[in-house]
Amino acid sequence: MELYHPVHIANVALDGNLFLAPIAGYSDRAFRSMCVECGASFCTTEMVSAEALTRGSGKTETLMARSPVEKVYAVQLFGGTADVMARAVPLTLEKTDCEVLDINGGCPVPKITKSGAGSMLTKEPDRLYAIVKAVKEASLAYTQSHPERGTVPVTIKIRSGWDSEHLTWKEAAEAAISAGADAITIHARTRTQGYEGHADWNIQRQLVEFVNGRIPVFGSGDAHTPETAKQMLEQTGVDGVMFARGAMGDPFLFTRTKQYLTQGSYENETTAQRLAAGFRELELNMADNGEKSACLQMRKKFCSYSSGIRGGARLRQQIVQCSTVADYKTLLEPYMQAE
Repeated sequence: MELYHPVHIANVALDGNLFLAPIAGYSDRAFRSMCVECGASFCTTEMVSAEALTRGSGKTETLMARSPVEKVYAVQLFGGTADVMARAVPLTLEKTDCEVLDINGGCPVPKITKSGAGSMLTKEPDRLYAIVKAVKEASLAYTQSHPERGTVPVTIKIRSGWDSEHLTWKEAAEAAISAGADAITIHARTRTQGYEGHADWNIQRQLVEFVNGRIPVFGSGDAHTPETAKQMLEQTGVDGVMFARGAMGDPFLFTRTKQYLTQGSYENETTAQRLAAGFRELELNMADNGEKSACLQMRKKFCSYSSGIRGGARLRQQIVQCSTVADYKTLLEPYMQAE
């Protein structure tokens, strides 16, 4: 099979196998729009609190909205109890037309794990099983009573384990499959590693062998370039690559990687193209959040979009002072015209 190829998550057909991971503070629908326009086949929302959703949080509903250009997308839910996660499912399916429900079993942040969610699910396969089973049953129940909705598959993202002494990925994967998960993504770092050190792609390969084709397996961690994405696909056998930090402020990563996998080479975008993409994201963000909020959010993103510009450190110091669209244009438009 070609390295770049279509993928199915149960009944959901994806035209390729390069995905955007759920990234808190980044994978809002404006950025997901950019990634889809640059070639991402599938994106997942920022993680959504099942508890907040059941309490009627308006902000939570905003996080779940589909991007106008997304043909297929997933809403990611997090929570530490099967009951709350199950109650969040019909609310999600009523408020969105997402094609997939994803469960966060990998977030290492203490405030998430203390609630029994995130990486705690990888550590506690019994809890993971109960939650996946509850979400799957709730999804099936909703779609059976709303046949026009169509079946909504359930996926989960896990880590390799809690720490190097407790690598529970195999137990977590078996629990997920037994509970009815339709696909699994592994970020092959432990909870203790957080985002430091190296992802253990050997574990990804072992997981692929363990799952043995029962459901698709996607890989995440240390795929920051077209070259490393190709290496992950070749070395581990995962069905798809889920870009996370590597895609922050760089939606063109999808364009370059697709070119590399299909043609064997790729072209780097120009500074003008990168900054133009940043302004496009700012425009989309403003439509959702207004100028003030969008400009604050885009500070960190323009720092990434401006990567590679000579004198970048000084420029980034100026970027984080920008508060209006006019500020960004005054600062960055000269760099777009310099090429």
